[in-house]
Amino acid sequence: MNSIDCFIPYESDAQVKCTLENLRRQKEVASVEPIDSTLFRSTATLRRIASLAKAPYTLIYTRTTTLSFVLFSVERMLGIARDTGAAMVYADHFNRAADGTTTQAPVIDYQAGSLRDDFDFGGVLLYRTDALKEAVSRMDTDYEQAGLYDLRLKVSQKGSLVHVNEFLYYETELDTRRTGEKIFDYVDPRNRSVQIEMEKAVTRHLKDVGAYLEPEFKSVDLNEGEFEYEASVVIPCKNRVRTIGDAIRSALDQKTDFPYNVIVVDDNSTDGTVDVIRSFADNPRLVYIAQDTSYHAIGGNWNAALHHPKCGRFALQLDSDDLYSDDNVVRRFVEAFREQNCAMVVGTYQLTDFNLQPLPPGKIDHREWTPDNGRNNALRINGLGAPRGFWTPLAREINFPTTKYGEDYAVGLRISREYQIGRIYDVMYNCRRWEDNSDANCDVVKMNANNLYKDRIRTWELEARVRMNRK
Repeated sequence: MNSIDCFIPYESDAQVKCTLENLRRQKEVASVEPIDSTLFRSTATLRRIASLAKAPYTLIYTRTTTLSFVLFSVERMLGIARDTGAAMVYADHFNRAADGTTTQAPVIDYQAGSLRDDFDFGGVLLYRTDALKEAVSRMDTDYEQAGLYDLRLKVSQKGSLVHVNEFLYYETELDTRRTGEKIFDYVDPRNRSVQIEMEKAVTRHLKDVGAYLEPEFKSVDLNEGEFEYEASVVIPCKNRVRTIGDAIRSALDQKTDFPYNVIVVDDNSTDGTVDVIRSFADNPRLVYIAQDTSYHAIGGNWNAALHHPKCGRFALQLDSDDLYSDDNVVRRFVEAFREQNCAMVVGTYQLTDFNLQPLPPGKIDHREWTPDNGRNNALRINGLGAPRGFWTPLAREINFPTTKYGEDYAVGLRISREYQIGRIYDVMYNCRRWEDNSDANCDVVKMNANNLYKDRIRTWELEARVRMNRK
């Protein structure tokens, strides 16, 4: 009895009324404290919570919508927290719509590489109070928005964050946008001040766990090897009959003073894509690779292009439904490789609709990728930007993972562990958002699988960096 002190965000009496009542009905709840929602994610608020929490466990509800519980679910979370000794417990839940209908909202297991500041725990976080207090005692930076993120990172350094894969409570989902709209929130310029705080928090965490990398990089000899072509534009595709022609034309129309080609890798398309590719067969710059029927995915298609004898010294990305912004992109990428002497270059893109009309948040330049700290901050964010260019000799050593999601992120992280990644901050690329994008509107199961895989990539990279630093 009376094992939990609860803290919830307060906007108004009406907003908080039902959640207060539902929490006070729980026999394990000792107290419920509403806190100004505008201050809820600050370090100052967490210090206040740590000072007020007296019960063995502290429940922090991070949403402003109504919270209600499945019968005996609080006891269930508390029991698992006690049995495992977890520093924090979180659970699957239900999303309740305005019309009263409910949908399942499963979340994923936390791991060392779950460093995204938007990792979805659901709204209910049940901390062991002594773990919370200990973590707060180590908070020496005052954040306005990154406090809860900093708390989670610090707690994870000393104890486990346990996922209860049972549906234990109800909350209201307010963000009903499609997944294809949500995925760019972290690079929206309007969120820049928040991102700066999050970067500070994750950088400190990486230092604490021994994974931080100083801004010291291996040099590269960009003239290594013999290449017939200075650059290759690589276009992997499968069933892109509506867009592949536009992409190929965009690549073939580039103006350079060096030889380049366009490598199109088709992965067994069945919708007429191959006919479109073959319509460009009389262009001597086009290299067409038809994959066999074994499994390749996007990563495998990239590997086929990289290891083709006609692949150029620099392999430049162009997705099969996107377009370069003008006819100087290939030239500017090669210049950036040479001028910045780096093993990978990341450009800037503009979000557009299918007809190339701009979409919010517009220009995505990944300003968080700084020369000094970009490779550390890369473990927090979910992508490195586009379009991407790779120095072929190194990319051939590393190879892309044979997956259809996160393959480029994995290679970028691996390169950044040892090498500098160059940047171009002018728009190089029109990223077309339309109904056939692979991430346009994923269901929760698919999104969870994608996020779990990227967290796994980060975990492997984190462990590799710790081992490298120890040596």
